[in-house]
Order: sequence, then structure tokens, then C-alpha cells
Amino acid sequence: MSLFKRTVISEILSHAGVVLSTLLIVWLSVLLVRLLGEAAGGSIGPEVVLSLAVFSSLTALPVILTVSLFIAVLSTVTRSYRESEMVVWFTSGLSLRDWVRPVLFCVVPVALLILLLTFYASPWAYRQMSEYRQRYELRSDLSKVTVGQFIETENGQRVFFTESPESADDELGKVVARVIDENGWVSVITADSAHVETQANEDRFLVLSQGQRYDVRPDDAQLRLVHFENYGVRLESKDDQSHPDAIRAKAEQQIKGRPTEQLIQDQTDKARAQIMWRLAMPLAILNLCLLAIPLGAVNPRLGKSGDVLFAGLIGLLYMNLINLSRGWIANGVLDMWLGGLGVHAVFFGFMLWMFWLRLRIKAPKNTVKSS
Repeated sequence: MSLFKRTVISEILSHAGVVLSTLLIVWLSVLLVRLLGEAAGGSIGPEVVLSLAVFSSLTALPVILTVSLFIAVLSTVTRSYRESEMVVWFTSGLSLRDWVRPVLFCVVPVALLILLLTFYASPWAYRQMSEYRQRYELRSDLSKVTVGQFIETENGQRVFFTESPESADDELGKVVARVIDENGWVSVITADSAHVETQANEDRFLVLSQGQRYDVRPDDAQLRLVHFENYGVRLESKDDQSHPDAIRAKAEQQIKGRPTEQLIQDQTDKARAQIMWRLAMPLAILNLCLLAIPLGAVNPRLGKSGDVLFAGLIGLLYMNLINLSRGWIANGVLDMWLGGLGVHAVFFGFMLWMFWLRLRIKAPKNTVKSS
């Protein structure tokens, strides 16, 4: 391998590593804040936050890899022009066309990795996230209660808050609950302690001890107050109502989590749109990284921001057009092959035109000799 190729490959990989780590840190920071908010609101369990973060990062990795390598190639070419290093390579007999091979040497393995991610790893991750969320929804209300936190269940119909138990015989300490029933009554229940009892027929009851229950209607002046020593609430545990195979089958019904083999057998427009998207990401990284070569060819005397902004807008337009085509294919507006390959063909032609524009030799201007 020549000195030129070794230098280009080394710099591209170095820039790609820096950009990739930066984007992953930003992505994980935003994702963890969102997931912790959902855990605090009772939408997911606190114990699955890290697992969901890993699975979500796995689904976002194809786009992050594409953006990282596009920025790496663009910054490498741009730096070579800014520091007049490209002049040295040009005087050595090289041209902008010689950048294609070292760029493809870096891009092709990443494109194959993205192909594996979009066809196999990402659908599996989507299924795992769906199963985690479904299992949490199928848990009983009591299993979602966390000491010291307000927990909402059944879309806000029940809100619980509990303290640590003072007695070893109790599972929960002081309890405050707000329950809205189907008749419009809003009940606020307070108790000094609570524990779970299982009857002979396997029915489970949450038994509250030494408390009060206040029943009101928001649109009525009626008020009911009940003092109790023991108050039982039947727990509708949903764990036994769904088999793991049923949960897995329901997760696979979501189009993003469906295995690629099932999508190929399916003849619906939504399945074709999802196949198009999974094929689009490996093609997009090849097009974008080759397009970054002529886009990075800048005049070192001009400012930096204009060319980088233009390249960023082109990359953003490319990704948006892919998503737009997926929506059109899913709605039956476009054919799968026309919508899927049309965007890539347009940008491939644009890339060839940019190369021709950068490589063409301009004819010298006519000069008029003075007499």
C-alpha cells in the first residue's frame, strides 16, 4: 500500500473514531434522560433502563455510523486542501480520483456491518424493547410500586405512593393511593401499612390496615368517607394472562421488529417500505462518503463554513428523502424499486457530476494583445 493510501486511511479512521464517540455520547445522554423520565413516570421499570438504552443505541447505530464516516471523509479532504497538502499529492502525479480507493477501503466494511445491523440486529433489538415494555404493562400494580416514588398505572387511573414498612410483617409502609373508577368516582385511600394475601383459589388481595377512604365526584357535591381497620383490594395480576410466546408474537407484529425473512414473504406495502429502508442505509453510506470527496475539495483562500454547511445540507436532504420515500412506498404511492433506488440513483449521478466538475480542466481565457 502506497504512502498516500496509508495516510488517507489512517486519517479517515482517526476522524471517524472521534466523531463516532462524540455522537454516541450525545445520543446516550439524551436517551438516558428520556428513559429515566419514563421510569420516574411509571411507564417502564427502573431495572430495564440500561437494557433499553443498549437496544435503542443498537437501532440507531446504522445512522450514527453513516453520519460519522461521512463527516470523517469530508473533514479529511477539506483539511488536505486547507493546509495545501493536496498540492503535494497533485504534483506527485495523483488526482482527486485517486481518493476513491482508500475511501472505499474504509467504507465497504462499514457498509457490510450496517447491512448486518439493519437486516438482523436492529429488528432483534426492536423486538426486545417491545417485549420489555409489554412485560411491564402486564405486571400487576403492586409489582410496579417503588418505595418513595409516585407511580402511575393504567394510563393514570391509579396513582400510588408508599413508604418503607415499619414492621417486618408488612410488605409496604404507609400508603397513599388515588383511584378513578369507571363510574367517575375519585377515591383517595390512605393506610398505615399494607401486605398481600393469597386466597385458596389463588386470588391475590392487597390488604390495607388502619386507614381512610375518601370518595368524591368532580362534577357533584357528593362525598363519602370510610374509616377501616382492614380493607382488601383485589389485585388483577396480568402475568398469567399472557404466555411468553404470545408476547414475542405481538412484538413481531410491529413492522420495525419483524424479521427480514417475514418481510420478504409479506406482500404488503408497509413490508416493502421496511425492506427498502434496510437496504437504503448501506447504499447511503457508500454514496455519501464518495460524494464527500468532491464536496471537500475547497479553495483554501475562502472561508470554512460555506462548504461544510452545504455538505451537511446535502447529507440531511439525502436522509430525509429516504424517509420520505419509505412513507410513500408504505402508502402505495411509489413502487418499491422506483422509490428505493431512485433516491440513490439521483445522488449517485450528482456525485459523478461533482467529480466531473472538480476534475475538468478549464480552457485558458482568451487574451487580447495590445498593439
